[in-house]
Amino acid sequence: MDSNYLDRVNERRETIKHHAPTVLGAVPEGIPALHETYTYLLGEYLPARFPTMFALSEDGQEFYNKVTKTSLPLTPPEDPNAALQALGETIEDDIFLLVETPEGHRAVAFICCHPAGFDPSDKLGKLLKDIHTPVPSYEKIGASMERFFSRLQVGKSVKRMNWSISTSERLFSPSGLHIYDGDKPQEDEDIDISKTRLRQELQTLTRLPKTGAIMFSFKTYMTPLEGIKNEGIGPQVADAIEGLRSGNAPGMWVYKGATRWGKGACEYLRS
Repeated sequence: MDSNYLDRVNERRETIKHHAPTVLGAVPEGIPALHETYTYLLGEYLPARFPTMFALSEDGQEFYNKVTKTSLPLTPPEDPNAALQALGETIEDDIFLLVETPEGHRAVAFICCHPAGFDPSDKLGKLLKDIHTPVPSYEKIGASMERFFSRLQVGKSVKRMNWSISTSERLFSPSGLHIYDGDKPQEDEDIDISKTRLRQELQTLTRLPKTGAIMFSFKTYMTPLEGIKNEGIGPQVADAIEGLRSGNAPGMWVYKGATRWGKGACEYLRS
């Protein structure tokens, strides 16, 4: 939890209010995993990990948020959307729940207020390989990703960072960040540096102990390019941006939209 927690959850509440069909949803197969996630986060993890922010009522029936001054029942609501909304307005992380099927891992529930260039509702019910269809070179690692997910053990979470550049300050960005097949973007656009951000996601994979479902969660961080330059690491970030052209997935340069903002961002970071 960061010092801007209250601002973030207030922003998430407004996003859910205006974009609920896009940012949350579940299929029937996801209800058990959703209930386990709800009970674990509110009943165990948050009060124990952040006791100055969250607490349980004396009778053990309610979760109390000391920051927002709100209470939630520890018993998950029957309506899955209500449970997802409660989670989305309490934590800063976005969550996708996946269960293993004979065909592969399938997305069965989600609360995602900070999508980076995709419509979260479009992922519900899809297999991992279909979720990642637009991602360049995913077919090279798809099978190994399925095996990795299958081997994930309870109690051994795995973390990784993902990054991109956004020319907007908006956290809720279901479109406009990526370039997909058929798009005809303008190249080397003039960008407003004051609004341009290094958008990073701290992603975590966790195996739920009871249902065995996988919780994929991520927290989004937005860092102004101006701040990066002031820290003296502009050239390193510019090198990383230009590195999208090469590597194992050179299609990332186009997919992440660098054809639009790459030139302007790199020139600024090196100036």
